[in-house]
Amino acid sequence: MTIYVFVGVIAHKTGPIRGQMNDISYFSTFQPWIPSCQRTLHLLVGSSTDHSQASQRKKGDRSTGSDRHMEPEMESNDDCGEANGSRVSANGKEHITSGSSIAEESGNDEIERSKVLIMRALVETQDSSAKEVDDLMIRRFLRARELDIEKASNLFLKYLSWRRSFTPNGFISPSEIPKELAQNKLFMQGVDKQNRPIVVVFGARHKPYKRNLDEFKRFVAFTLDRICARMPAGQEKFVSIADLEGWGYSNSDIRGYLAALSILQDCYPERLGKLFIVHVPYIFMAAWKVVYPFIDNKTKKKIIFVENKKLRSTLLDDINESELPDVYGGKLSLVPIQDT
Repeated sequence: MTIYVFVGVIAHKTGPIRGQMNDISYFSTFQPWIPSCQRTLHLLVGSSTDHSQASQRKKGDRSTGSDRHMEPEMESNDDCGEANGSRVSANGKEHITSGSSIAEESGNDEIERSKVLIMRALVETQDSSAKEVDDLMIRRFLRARELDIEKASNLFLKYLSWRRSFTPNGFISPSEIPKELAQNKLFMQGVDKQNRPIVVVFGARHKPYKRNLDEFKRFVAFTLDRICARMPAGQEKFVSIADLEGWGYSNSDIRGYLAALSILQDCYPERLGKLFIVHVPYIFMAAWKVVYPFIDNKTKKKIIFVENKKLRSTLLDDINESELPDVYGGKLSLVPIQDT
């Protein structure tokens, strides 16, 4: 694992090599160095790598039930991150906050830290704006691509390009999405037991026949920026409740669903912590079957279809009553996303 750090530092600091690294695949040219570097570094660091791996295995053995609950199995319905967290400013741009470096965050895996260094060196040679983001953001893109540096770098560079073209002013103003906001369909309030912000979406209020797809995409980005800006210190994920009570064919919007899914997965990876889908009508499953194949496997594990008779108890497993929205028997009133 130490090899990756060594190679990453060389790639970042060596002038001639850095100039050639505009091609991400150039990283493969370092492979012949690894055996000799490994022998040299072993003399310097001894068995620290083995110790780190053992520590990680030991930590995994201590995983709690709540950790495993982060990725639940799909359930059928009977009707069918400031101290160490990435923050998004008011203008929608993610930036570094005090203490947000991966190296300063306890318990981070050594492989992830080394790959963050390598990926940063790669993307900064191709897009200077990459220097403005923090290590946590780079780590989210790596995790979204199973720590594959090349795939994660390509996804990240596409995100930076998308951000410049989609939000040329650096943020999306409510004045750019009047029709979407007028539908009053998305709210925020409270946090779950893991301190993740709660977002509630009312699917029956979505009117695809009134929407412009470009405006809807801007609304999705506006919403995700607002959610990220409201992340408590040290938190990177949010929880969502998609309420489909009253949903019918007039609310079905396959193009809109796929557009929102693409933005969430490709531009805001590893932000969704869990999605509860509640009050699901049987007819929704026709739309679900179309969308489902486009959901990546990691996201699928975060989706729970909740039975009507178990709605309150299921939500209370993850959310304290004092933080639960009042529409589900909790104590807090919902706040429109534009007012958060």
